[in-house]
Amino acid sequence: MGGFPTTTMKADLCVVGGGMAGLCAAVAAARHGAKVALMHERPVLGGNASSECRVHIGGADVHNSRKNMRETGILEEIRLENLARNPNRSYSIWDLILFETVRREPNIELLLNCACVDAAMDGGRIASVAGWQLTTQTWRKVEAKIFADCSGDGALAPLTGADFRMGREARSEYGEPIAPETADARTMGMTCLFQARQFERPQPFDPPAWAETYERCEDLPNGARGHRWWTMGYWWVELGGEADSIRDTEQVRDELLRIVFGVWDHIKNRCPHTAEAKNWALDWIQFLPGKRESRRYAGAHVLTQGDVEAGGLFEDIVAYGGWSMDDHHPAGFRAVKLGAPPTIFHPAPSPYGIPYRCLYSRNVPNLMFAGRVASATHAAMSSARVMGTCCSMGQALGTAAAMAVGRGIEPAGVLAHIPELQQRLIADDAYVPGILQQIPAATAEAELTASRGDPEPVRDGINRPVGDAVHAWTGGPGDWLVYRFTPPLRDPVVSLVLDSALDRNIVMSDHQKDDQLSAPPDVMPKAFRLETRTPGGSWQEQACATDNIQRHVRFALSGEVEALRFTLDATWGAPQSRVYAFWAYAPPE
Repeated sequence: MGGFPTTTMKADLCVVGGGMAGLCAAVAAARHGAKVALMHERPVLGGNASSECRVHIGGADVHNSRKNMRETGILEEIRLENLARNPNRSYSIWDLILFETVRREPNIELLLNCACVDAAMDGGRIASVAGWQLTTQTWRKVEAKIFADCSGDGALAPLTGADFRMGREARSEYGEPIAPETADARTMGMTCLFQARQFERPQPFDPPAWAETYERCEDLPNGARGHRWWTMGYWWVELGGEADSIRDTEQVRDELLRIVFGVWDHIKNRCPHTAEAKNWALDWIQFLPGKRESRRYAGAHVLTQGDVEAGGLFEDIVAYGGWSMDDHHPAGFRAVKLGAPPTIFHPAPSPYGIPYRCLYSRNVPNLMFAGRVASATHAAMSSARVMGTCCSMGQALGTAAAMAVGRGIEPAGVLAHIPELQQRLIADDAYVPGILQQIPAATAEAELTASRGDPEPVRDGINRPVGDAVHAWTGGPGDWLVYRFTPPLRDPVVSLVLDSALDRNIVMSDHQKDDQLSAPPDVMPKAFRLETRTPGGSWQEQACATDNIQRHVRFALSGEVEALRFTLDATWGAPQSRVYAFWAYAPPE
């Protein structure tokens, strides 16, 4: 390591990669008591969702076209905070929100600008990893019990001997009809986006001499209809699937930039259909390509096309997806010359389950992974790679890693405790399709009344709309819910799952849509109170919110509680709101 200094830290869990999967993994583990080191090679968190790439987070709701399928838990928390603090959709503010989400967790040591470049093994286990932190010119060594690779490119695979795959499986290997006849090393490519801004006067554009030239609309994927909007660039400006999507990244980036400027030159100077672009100019260009695929780890289970299409009905389901199997042509932008579409959207159900066994290595016992590196075939990964699904996997990984550390077992050992893992995830407002929340006995057995309507859905164990069933109590300002406990609870913890409009579009994106929110949903409870009553006593306020912006809120109350009352005081504008879950329990002494 030369003459540069080395620092060493110890952690329960070391997460390599601070994209959305790694961020959610680190936060989940930290909140469950694990000491976490989060090593990320970039200056900002979020990976493809950060200001460096600006890709909006897609998931099982498919940009809100599949209502009420949005990922909740940590991702929902971040998005709702973004609505409240970032109404103009500034990516710098979004970066700040991601940064603060990690920084406010005392159990996380954040190592930014730190690229993981080495690992030390102890037998077949990982003992430590080392990262070079460019800004401090310091080697950062992390010793941990468990390591999680959420780096996107699977940085730990070549350093640890972990089994992995790169490229496409043969159709016969897993019986996948959309796979090629013969296995190959081809992948989906990477993209460089751009953003344009409108001005009051014409904005001429003189392309660089090295830019590509596209005289005809037919030279571009999707022809004329594919470039009539330009606020966030085009996903089909894509290359790299026929190259090595890791080793050739720099060369591919240069080619993508030539295409970006060529496409903008076409829009500004050559396209007969886009005269309205005369007052528009380039405002931002993506110099860090957004990747779709590179290494994929081999876990205890490999998710396949058949698993996705069957709905992923696994006993060890801990995460879910719902995006189509969006299989981009390896030729990317050049596929137009082959007469092929740039991608094929093969149908997938929403939701489909992802099992825990896809999140830990089959041959390195203390290695876990989440995101597009998770254990899946190329076909299944073409769906599971989108960032909402990656967040779902990341939260499951972090929660499981904390369980493993707490029990002194390897990640594979958590497989024997899947019901507990599932219940922890649901209690943290992550959605685990098909699994009912086990309501604490004190809540399940308590008398429950309401000022109006049927209150029972708040303890039915399903904390969102599913199909035509709402699974919520509906009330307006002034309405209330009351539990009466026999016997009384001592110092209870109370959780509420509120209405964050899962049927609305809250994505962070510069490509604004008419239905895209830029403020807290009007149905969200803004103000509410929690009051308690001791046996023979009167109501006393113990907690309140006046500017609530979150769907999942938790309070630790004090004293002996014979009765508990929730009162809705105000929403963010709607006449009514919903409560999806309301439960209390006395923590063990």
